[in-house]
Amino acid sequence: MSKPKEYTAKTAKKSSGVGAVPKASRPNMPEGYLSKGKTGMLRWHWLDERMAKALNYWVATTCPDGRPHVMPVWGVWLHRRFYFGTHPQTRKARNLKANPQIAVHLESADEVVIVEGTIEEVRGKSLVKQINEAYLAKYQMPSGHGEDDAPMYCLQPRVAFAWEVMTINRSATRWLFDD
Repeated sequence: MSKPKEYTAKTAKKSSGVGAVPKASRPNMPEGYLSKGKTGMLRWHWLDERMAKALNYWVATTCPDGRPHVMPVWGVWLHRRFYFGTHPQTRKARNLKANPQIAVHLESADEVVIVEGTIEEVRGKSLVKQINEAYLAKYQMPSGHGEDDAPMYCLQPRVAFAWEVMTINRSATRWLFDD
């Protein structure tokens, strides 16, 4: 299996897509679930704001035997990427080492945000410092991650989904990210 790639400040600048909003479309759902056309779809800033403001995130990984594993984590949303840390001996870290595919979901089932992609391990003091400063501002405590014994991870998004439950037929939106 592949282990997570390394992600540095240089990589972050190249792939942050700041200024380039991911392409919005309707998610694939059975006929009759969604309105036709783009009317009512959510704007990118709706997802961006919720990812940045959230305190708790649910991270879904896959165990080596194929079983799902879901755990809550703290993290930060910067450069259109999700950053979090975990001890290398946790189940989620071991899962990510074997299979870097991941999904992150916010707590709300009324204002749904799901981001799927691949994990890369964060390297480089300037990016780790930037992430840890954002973490400290958000949680009023240091993250304790970004060193060799406590890695920090970056979710490289492939696709994101969002909707408001009361208007799902109009608001359901999917964003595709460029590789």
